[in-house]
Amino acid sequence: MKKLIMITSVALTLTLVAGCSNKSVVRYGDATAVETTDISFGSTDLQKVASQMTDSLLLSPVVGTLTANSRPIIFVESIKNKTSEHIDTESITDSIATKLLRSGKFRFVDMDRVAAARKQLEFQQNSGMVDTNKAMQLGKQVGAQYMLYGNLASIVKSNKDQSDVYYKFTLRLMDLESGLVEWADETEIRKTKEKEFVSW
Repeated sequence: MKKLIMITSVALTLTLVAGCSNKSVVRYGDATAVETTDISFGSTDLQKVASQMTDSLLLSPVVGTLTANSRPIIFVESIKNKTSEHIDTESITDSIATKLLRSGKFRFVDMDRVAAARKQLEFQQNSGMVDTNKAMQLGKQVGAQYMLYGNLASIVKSNKDQSDVYYKFTLRLMDLESGLVEWADETEIRKTKEKEFVSW
């Protein structure tokens, strides 16, 4: 009898453990849907700043003049993260550069890949493994005319009732030859989270 009770108890325990185990379900979501998991900088914020700044730049009368008869060459400096969060600012940079390139108004120099390009050109010229008639020549690359650069800053406030974060994203376009800033704009995001109180 004791043995039967013991077996029944073990079986019941295993059933309860199996029933309480977490089962995860993976689904595809809408990449453009508003993400409100918390008040930290998220995918919606990235899409918002990249879209607003790209539109502002492309619709600027100054940029309209610069791109009227040519496709200026730009290099994009990595966005400086001046917030207290770890934010992948390279993703913001990539989104802006991609949108500008798709517009057909600009061409880009990828400064992050210059070292790799130089290594490949030196290999073609000096290794003796590449047909010299088919090797790319050193000193033929085109320099950028403009630099696009910016900052992402934040102010965070919090008390016992709510948390508030304010983000400001600034972007500028500089003429590398003259040093003049031809265009600048900024966009802001404010996010507030009310703290929930559980009543007993």
